[in-house]
Amino acid sequence: MSKRNSLQAKTAARERLRAERERQAARDKKKRQALVAAGVVAVLAIAGGVGYLVKQASQPSYWQAAKDKPLVAPKNTTGKNNTTIIMGKDSAKKTIIAYEDPRCPVCAAFEQTVGPQVRKDLDSGKYKIQYEIANFLDTNLQGEGSKNAVSALGAALNVSKQAFLDYKEALYSKKWHPEETTDKFKDDSYLIKVANTVPELKNNQGFQKDVKDGTFDKWGLELSKNFSDNKYGVTGTPSFVYNGKKIVGSDGKNAPMTVTDWNTAVDKALKG
Repeated sequence: MSKRNSLQAKTAARERLRAERERQAARDKKKRQALVAAGVVAVLAIAGGVGYLVKQASQPSYWQAAKDKPLVAPKNTTGKNNTTIIMGKDSAKKTIIAYEDPRCPVCAAFEQTVGPQVRKDLDSGKYKIQYEIANFLDTNLQGEGSKNAVSALGAALNVSKQAFLDYKEALYSKKWHPEETTDKFKDDSYLIKVANTVPELKNNQGFQKDVKDGTFDKWGLELSKNFSDNKYGVTGTPSFVYNGKKIVGSDGKNAPMTVTDWNTAVDKALKG
């Protein structure tokens, strides 16, 4: 090989090496730019996520916001903010106040055991019942099922008093009442499923719309204040009061939980 060809070969090799180094440098630069860009995006995403969470945290919860909604009361109610619910014949002269919470397992046990006797007493005109339905278990157990169920009961009451009683009975039944730690009543679909077992509420579009729209949410919150603000020393459910005094079972402390205890305690209270 001539010196000329040897020199040209070396020059070409150096040129190829230089070009390859430039291409590699260009690739490295693009890689660094991509990493920087990704880092910026990640930082912005984190910042945006934190900002979103802060914003969300600063927003009132659904039920906190419901307190400021216009109050819409169901039919068949009276009293302040239409939070008085009275069941029974108009001819009945005496009224028992009943305190319940939809998630309360003891309320469910009472309804399943003594409920039929109460319905008989109401039908016979022995007494009326003023229902005060609370939501304190949502606080104690965390959740919103009690509040949601109270609102749904308002939707049933808006249909009729009979629908209210039948729906309340269904919610407390063995088939449909969940464990108190299982917040099933928070789901509108579950409340509607239970309602479809009640003749007046089955496929009732007006009732279903009120449940889904939360028409009576504000009213339900107002109703529940009647429990927290009661002047009879009632702190749990179920509880019953007549003429300012609690109606208690044979243990002298708690609500009567058998038909015999109920009849004995109520007869004694009404005579007093």
